[in-house]
Amino acid sequence: MSRIGKLPINIPSGVSVALNDSIVTIKGPKGELSQYVNPAINVVIEDGHILLSENENAMLDNPKQKHAFHGLYRSLVHNMVLGVSEGYKKELELVGVGYRVSNQGNIVELALGYTHNIFIQLPPEVKVETKTERNKNPLIILESCDKQLLGQVCSKIRSFRKPEPYKGKGVKFVGEEIRRKSGKSAGAK
Repeated sequence: MSRIGKLPINIPSGVSVALNDSIVTIKGPKGELSQYVNPAINVVIEDGHILLSENENAMLDNPKQKHAFHGLYRSLVHNMVLGVSEGYKKELELVGVGYRVSNQGNIVELALGYTHNIFIQLPPEVKVETKTERNKNPLIILESCDKQLLGQVCSKIRSFRKPEPYKGKGVKFVGEEIRRKSGKSAGAK
């Protein structure tokens, strides 16, 4: 049995949970999210908690798969509850001379040292804010109730110019440590 799957999920005030067939729908002040749950996992809502347990009658090809599903779906439902109540926030930093960012609504324009600027249309669930201050690296601040979608958007933006190990230039998360390499060293003759 999964250790993570055993933990109950507390439902904060202002959040409503609905269970319809195998779909869990959670509504809160930040938004609404839905997640399919495999029939091998039972979902029970009681006393302000969501409890997930393994369905003993469900037959799967691999018996260990049920244990894996137990922890997976508990984590997904927990992330949904946190997302609709508090939300998630990620900050990306552009490190490099001439790197700029601006946004108009959900369209982000990136200048990352290529011959052309990169325009990216973000999903409506993701709120974006850009900051450019003098003598500081430009920042992209992304907020959403969907943790999975937010991570995917951050990964896409980061993929345009990943941080390189010699000078540390590129798009990185705020606080991320980049493993640096020393450059060429002149050999003794």
